Amino acid sequence: MRGRLIGCIGLLAVSAAGGTLAGAGRQGIGQSPSSLPLTPTIREKGSSVTPAYEGWYYAKDGSQNALVGYFNRNTKQELDIPVGPNNRIEPGGPDQGQPTHFSPGRQWGVFSITLPKDIGTKKLTWTIVANGLTNAITLHTQPDYVVEPFEDAANKNTPPKLKFRADGPLFTGAPTGIAEKYSATVGTPLTLTVWATDEGPKINIPEGRGRGRGAAGRGAAPAAGAPGAPAAAAAAPPEFTPPPPIAVTWTMFRGPGAVKLENPKPKVAVDDGGKATTTATFSAPGEYVLRVQGNDSTGEGGGGFQCCWTNAHVAVSVK
Repeated sequence: MRGRLIGCIGLLAVSAAGGTLAGAGRQGIGQSPSSLPLTPTIREKGSSVTPAYEGWYYAKDGSQNALVGYFNRNTKQELDIPVGPNNRIEPGGPDQGQPTHFSPGRQWGVFSITLPKDIGTKKLTWTIVANGLTNAITLHTQPDYVVEPFEDAANKNTPPKLKFRADGPLFTGAPTGIAEKYSATVGTPLTLTVWATDEGPKINIPEGRGRGRGAAGRGAAPAAGAPGAPAAAAAAPPEFTPPPPIAVTWTMFRGPGAVKLENPKPKVAVDDGGKATTTATFSAPGEYVLRVQGNDSTGEGGGGFQCCWTNAHVAVSVK
């Protein structure tokens, strides 16, 4: 599949795509200077946020779209950066639907931009200034950045399907527009329900393995103490635990205040149509956008491939 591992390459080699990076403009406090602008230390707070260009793709209507994420290098610092000089996409911006709230860690394909029909060799630039550190990346349609977010060509895996009403429309793959609208009151929990389902890959599935690259299921293991059974061991750290067959995660995308999520990763009731419910409580009135991400057993970012996960945005008007 063309464009595989673009997200990682885009973070490490944006200069090759014509990107400008000014992270070396000011190093983080207590941080040793680096000749590489993309290597500020990952810390609890005080580090940078780097835009991440996943690649571009053809939507079902034939339009060309850029799929974009980011990497917040702060493990315990969520950042709110309003659209403007410190969070801008140019030309045509500064507002082109990018997030203004940045959650810690690598966030994959959080929004998309429909590119101008005449983009040709032209480029857009997304610039983020966080904690005094500036990073910028270009969005373009170079052939080697074509991605396939709707299907993995190797095994025909497709992203999970999300819906926000039992009889509502399905959303899958890259985010487009607002999937659902809600109304809420400051300080009063708003119930958020999503139904998440996934078909898994269609071909090249080794017998005894789970669906997707995550290989969640690997057949029954010998009982403890039986011949061939492994010795008892401590539970594997979360980062080494195979992803579940399907999972959803809620995060804030935009808003004038703070959002408290009762459980950002609610359990998906597979035997109840994939229903997953949580609540969100808002600290201030205004217009908010929340993002819900659906992942299959390939895990975050599809294991480095630009398929197969789903992001959808919902709007909440808070009084």
